[in-house]
Amino acid sequence: MQDTRPEAPKLQLSGHEGYLSCCRFMGKSHIVTSSGDSTCRYWDISEGNQSSERCLNVFRDHPTDVMSVSPHPTNPSVFVSGSCDTFCKLWDIRAGNSSVGGTRDDLVHPKCTFRGHESDINATAFFPDGNAFGTGSDDASCRLFDTRCYRQVNIFKSQKILCGITSVAFSSSGRLLFGGYDDFSCIGWDTIQNPDPDTQDARGNITLKKHDNRVSCVGVQADGKALATGSWDNLVKIWA
Repeated sequence: MQDTRPEAPKLQLSGHEGYLSCCRFMGKSHIVTSSGDSTCRYWDISEGNQSSERCLNVFRDHPTDVMSVSPHPTNPSVFVSGSCDTFCKLWDIRAGNSSVGGTRDDLVHPKCTFRGHESDINATAFFPDGNAFGTGSDDASCRLFDTRCYRQVNIFKSQKILCGITSVAFSSSGRLLFGGYDDFSCIGWDTIQNPDPDTQDARGNITLKKHDNRVSCVGVQADGKALATGSWDNLVKIWA
């Protein structure tokens, strides 16, 4: 008789004081999480760690819910966070150790705070080469920020789009930034396209609108040959 009992988790991490909005691996033995408690946490999940305290760093600079974290594709010490405070922050875990029981006077300061969005930032994703990252927000725009000049370098929006973006992902080359939208669509934006100088509107290269509810997540295959979209219509669709 087949054993259908669910396996117990190998590890359970506690420490956040609000809902968990996002978790991402940073290498094989660490993860970073974000939460409605306005913090990000960096955890050691290695099997050799016998300590009861798995949280190595707490990042407290956001004043409101942190909705997304995205690790750097090649540097396991760097990640970016996006928050309901309309800001993104670039972090380096080597900057110091903010104690687990610390207060706002005991901070690991971000390397940079990126401004530009006008509402909640729901999603972040690093550009494939790690020199930039993309974002999606409730202000109905996706944006591209450069981590070398520490500023916004492009914006992807249209006056015809009035809803928020739930998720973002880059194509394998970085030429396209895909966004999942509350209006049931997924749009692929050309990252080197210049927006209209008067309206700041951009034209989406690809528009996929086959879901019957909001698109809640998007992902690109590692070799770049396929895109997956997940929706509140209970379906996952694969585009190739």
